[in-house]
Amino acid sequence: MPNSYLLDPVQILYGSNKPLTQDAVFISNGEIKAFGQKARKLGKEAGFASQSSTKKVLAPCLVDPHSILEEPLSGRCETLISLRKKAAKIGYGQLALLPRSSTWRDKPETLKGFVNPNSDVSIHLWGAFSKEGKGVELSSHAELLKNGAIGLAEDDEMPPCGILQRGLNLKEMGRSPVLLAPRDRKIQGNGITREGVETLRAGWLPDPLASETLPLGQLLELYRQYPETSMTLMNISTATSVSILSSSNLKPMASVCWWHLIKDTASLSEDDMRWRVIPSLGGPNDRLALIQGLKEKCITAIAVHAIPLDEEESKLPLDKKFPGLSGHELVLPLLWQELVIKNKWSVEQLWEALSFGPSKILNQKEESLTTGSRRWLLFDPEKTWTQKYDNRKYPFCANQPLIGEKIVGKVIACGLRSGDVPND
Repeated sequence: MPNSYLLDPVQILYGSNKPLTQDAVFISNGEIKAFGQKARKLGKEAGFASQSSTKKVLAPCLVDPHSILEEPLSGRCETLISLRKKAAKIGYGQLALLPRSSTWRDKPETLKGFVNPNSDVSIHLWGAFSKEGKGVELSSHAELLKNGAIGLAEDDEMPPCGILQRGLNLKEMGRSPVLLAPRDRKIQGNGITREGVETLRAGWLPDPLASETLPLGQLLELYRQYPETSMTLMNISTATSVSILSSSNLKPMASVCWWHLIKDTASLSEDDMRWRVIPSLGGPNDRLALIQGLKEKCITAIAVHAIPLDEEESKLPLDKKFPGLSGHELVLPLLWQELVIKNKWSVEQLWEALSFGPSKILNQKEESLTTGSRRWLLFDPEKTWTQKYDNRKYPFCANQPLIGEKIVGKVIACGLRSGDVPND
């Protein structure tokens, strides 16, 4: 039987607020059949020899609270089919897409066509707070939520306070989440990376700290005025913002992009495309503060915030290149190395940031391991593999980092089915 195992022993994380334990599990054709002594009995009856997997981790699926897919049907570097296939392979059981698209998801009809009843990968959609994300006219919040939107969001900058206040006054979102980015594009100007010594040394135009802290202050004030709103801050990126959130009496949920936990401006060469992200990459102090803020739960969750770009777009000069990275398959391995190995986080803490916390942001049921379920992944923290560029089989994002480099840690099995390929 494909995707069948008797793992004994293996490290098992059953769910949120449950400790990592060592026990046996029997998985048949991708479905969890039993744990513990019953697993040993069923596995042996089915003719399986037990595999000792003491360093591997069986855990609930990961959740991405926000990424972008502008061309879901005909994208040159990512489509809905390729995204689901990738997610099923690497253990992302839920992915939420921001409303930015070639057809902005600001009307009920733009939310159709994303559900595949044969897929175990849940695709959630954020509805647009304003029409076409322009921050001028409100979209129909009630209609979007009624027709499947999991919450409301804008693009990667804060819309004008006036329209935000109008929307919050209407209260059509109820307790559905509202996702907003504390970023002022006008203050940022042409700045590429956060102001600091490394930015000056590289010769890039700096992105002032105020481009994040000023809109953050405005959003916190709005949250104080409308505390019943489930406001979430998208992509916190600076040490100052972490400090502001830590000292705030009212603490909205917040996300951080995974790349800001891995790299900073001191760890990249001057010609590296990975400088160009939104929000701007900060210095070492910013990265360390974000890690600490996540550990202390001042920041709720890690987002992939993938922005697929094709080869042509990725080869533009850095100051002309559209900002953003892709790479869902890199998130768990690189964060395991950074947070578990280097910073001595527990597996439970990492999964809180990569699965349970994102579910809270999306107001969705948390992932967990249960018998009869296909919602599991098996991670080998010692598996070594090479990140490759390969667009021969299906669209491939060219703006993935670390192409050609050795990566340690990999999801080696997963029960999810994408539903788009027979026997997938």
